[in-house]
Amino acid sequence: MAYTALYRKFRPLRFDEMVGQEHITGTLKKQIIANRIGHAYLFNGGRGTGKTSAAKILSRAVNCLNLKGGEPCNECEICKGILSGAITDVVEMDAASNNSVEDIRNIREEVNFLPTRAKYRVYIIDEVHMLSTNAFNALLKTLEEPPEHVKFILATTEPQSLPATILSRCQRFDFKRISNEDIVKRLKIICEKSNIEITDDALKIISILSEGAMRDAISILERCFGEEKGLIDEDYIRELVGIPKTTQIFEIVKGILTNNCEEVIKNINIIIEEGKDIDNFLWEIIKYLKDLLVYKTTNNLEIYNNQEKEQMQDLIKITNKENLLQIIYDLSKLANDMKWSSQKSIVFEVGIINACINKTDEINEKKQTKEIKNVEIKKQNTIQLNMEGPKEIKKPEENRDIKPETNINTEIKNDKKDNNKAIVNGETLPYWDKVISILKQSGRMGIYVNLIGSKAVQVNDLVVEVNIGNKNAFAKEILEKHENKAEIEKIVSKEAGKPMNVKFVSETGNKKTDNSLNAIENMVNNSDISFNIIDE
Repeated sequence: MAYTALYRKFRPLRFDEMVGQEHITGTLKKQIIANRIGHAYLFNGGRGTGKTSAAKILSRAVNCLNLKGGEPCNECEICKGILSGAITDVVEMDAASNNSVEDIRNIREEVNFLPTRAKYRVYIIDEVHMLSTNAFNALLKTLEEPPEHVKFILATTEPQSLPATILSRCQRFDFKRISNEDIVKRLKIICEKSNIEITDDALKIISILSEGAMRDAISILERCFGEEKGLIDEDYIRELVGIPKTTQIFEIVKGILTNNCEEVIKNINIIIEEGKDIDNFLWEIIKYLKDLLVYKTTNNLEIYNNQEKEQMQDLIKITNKENLLQIIYDLSKLANDMKWSSQKSIVFEVGIINACINKTDEINEKKQTKEIKNVEIKKQNTIQLNMEGPKEIKKPEENRDIKPETNINTEIKNDKKDNNKAIVNGETLPYWDKVISILKQSGRMGIYVNLIGSKAVQVNDLVVEVNIGNKNAFAKEILEKHENKAEIEKIVSKEAGKPMNVKFVSETGNKKTDNSLNAIENMVNNSDISFNIIDE
C-alpha cells in the first residue's frame, strides 16, 4: 500500500475537527442547517490554515444525504463517493497550473449540465489569484449568476490580487493564523494515533517554527518520525531544522550586550561551520532578544525552562529596554539587507559587529560630556564675575553647544609622547599596534576588525601608507569612508606629533599601482620637461 503523508492522512473530515477557525466553521454550519447556502465563497488566509480542508468539507456537506448538525456524515454513498473521487460532481482545480482563459471556458460549458449523482456541482478553485486577467473576465458572468445546481468555492492567500468585481460576488471568510496552543493540541492527537513519542518542549518548538500553519507543523513532525528515532526532544528538532541550541544563542547575545566582539565572531564562525542557515540563525537571535525584552518588561515567559530563564535574568541585569530595542531594530534591518545581498556572510558579520557597539552607552557618554561642559562654563562665568565685578555678561544661547576654540596642531603637540623618536621615511610605524588598540577600546569595531593584521609605513613626512593585506575591496571601502579615515588620521597624528595623512593599499591592488608609478617615472626620466610629483 502506498505511503500517505501525515497532513493528508489526518486532514479534517468534519468542521469540528478543524482547529483555530471556529468563527468560520460555526457560521458555515448555521448556513447549512438553515439551507441558506451561498452560490460563491472566498476562503482567504495564510498557508496551512485550513482553506482547502474547509472547502472539501463544505462540498460534502451541501450534498450529504444524512446531515448531522451541519456536518457531513462521511458515511452515505455521496460522501464516500466524493472522498474516493468516484463522484465527479465535485471538481478541484489548481489555478496555478490551470490559469488560462480556455480552462475557465471549459467550466462555463460544464455548468450548464446537471450533476450526475449529487445535488450540487461544486467547483473548488485553489490559488485563484493566479488566474489571468482574461480568465477572471471569463469567470465573472458565471460567478455572478450561476445555475442553481452550481456552487463555487475560491481559495487564495492573496485576496488583494483579485479584481473587485470578483470579491463583491463572493462571501468572504478570513482564516486566522492558528495559535501555538491549538497546534500543540492537534499534534498530540496525531502523535497518539501514530505512536510517536515526543516531549512537550519539542511540540512547542514545532508550533513556533510552523508560524501558525498546521500543515507545516505536521510536515516537521513527519520529518522527525521519518528518522525512526525513539523519544523526540527539543535538541533533536533544532538539529533537524538547522537551528542553533539555546545555549549557543545565549552566548552570542551575551557577547553582543557586553560588547565582546571577538567572542561573538568566534561563536558565529563555529555555528556557520556546522552548516546552519544564516537566515534562520539571525531569526533565532532576533527572536531571543525579543523574548528577552518581553521577559524584562512583563517578567513572564512560558516557552523557556527554568535554567534558560536564569540565564536570561543574568542578561537582563546588564542591559536596559532601550538598548534591546535598538539592537532588535538593527538586526531586523540587517535581515532585510541580507535578502538583497549576494554576499550574505559579509553583510551578516558586519551587521553583527555593528550590533556589538552599545549605542546606549555612547548616548549616555555624550550627555555626560555635555553636562560637564556646561558646568565648566558656569564656573568660568562665576570666576570672571567675581574678579571683574558686576558686569553684564552675555548668556550663551540655550540650544547652542559652546566649544572652546582649539588648534589641532597645538592639540597634537600636547598629546605627543616624549619617547617618540624621529621616524625615517620607509620605516614601519612603531606605534601602529597602539593605534589599532585605541580604536578597539573606543568601540570603533568596524574599523578595528578590518585593520587586524595590517601594517603601516611612513612614506614621507606627511603620508602614512597602511597595507591591509589580502582583505577584499569591501574592507577597503569601509576604511576609506570619510568619518572612518578621519578617525584613523586623528589618532596617527597625535601619536606622530604632527598632522599626517593616511592612505590604504591591499595586496590585490599593489601590482596595478606599482605599474602605474613605474610608467610615470619612465615618462619623467625620458622627458626634457621638468615635472613636480606630489604624493598624496
